[in-house]
Amino acid sequence: MTADYDLDRAYEIDGPDSARDLYGKWADTYDSAFGEGWGYIAPQEIARLLLAEAGDNTPILDIGAGTGQVAEHLQGQLTDAIDITPEMLAIAEPKRLYRNLIVGDLLQPLDMADESYGAVISCGTFTHGHVGPECLPELLRVTRPGAVFCCGTIPAVLDGAGFGSALAKLVAQGRISPVRFKQIDIYDASAEHAHKDDKGLVMVFNRL
Repeated sequence: MTADYDLDRAYEIDGPDSARDLYGKWADTYDSAFGEGWGYIAPQEIARLLLAEAGDNTPILDIGAGTGQVAEHLQGQLTDAIDITPEMLAIAEPKRLYRNLIVGDLLQPLDMADESYGAVISCGTFTHGHVGPECLPELLRVTRPGAVFCCGTIPAVLDGAGFGSALAKLVAQGRISPVRFKQIDIYDASAEHAHKDDKGLVMVFNRL
């Protein structure tokens, strides 16, 4: 196992145990090998979209927070982090980006009070083999009415993991607003790797 990040290996993750193991091994070099080495700009793009939303959306819950790459661009907004991998949160801790660091599985009930948060943000969580739309009802429980969700994904996962139908059902049930999709660059213009031209889709909606 090398320390270098391998996106194709990340896309082969199959459930929480697999994610915890792989990202635990990558934690020490994740920021340099992937964030810097790959020209990974999706975190700042998603943070920019959330900051553009009107109103007081704090506190923010950063799901799949990892090493804090999203929170680095949230301009000091009050934010809690949740991630399944303690080694990743250990890298985030000295950055002092978060009020609370929570080791937790988004596919399980969350040890959080109802209506605790004004926003949910994520980057790199809703992707191949990671977390699907089954976590959305629990995230709606822990957010207050009007809370903004600003969550990145990629087109293949939006279709293949069932996000489209899950979101449509929540809209039809009157639980969320219609979804506004925003396309972003995942990597900067100087990137030189097989995924350099990949685009992301950000799902933006409000809890009703």
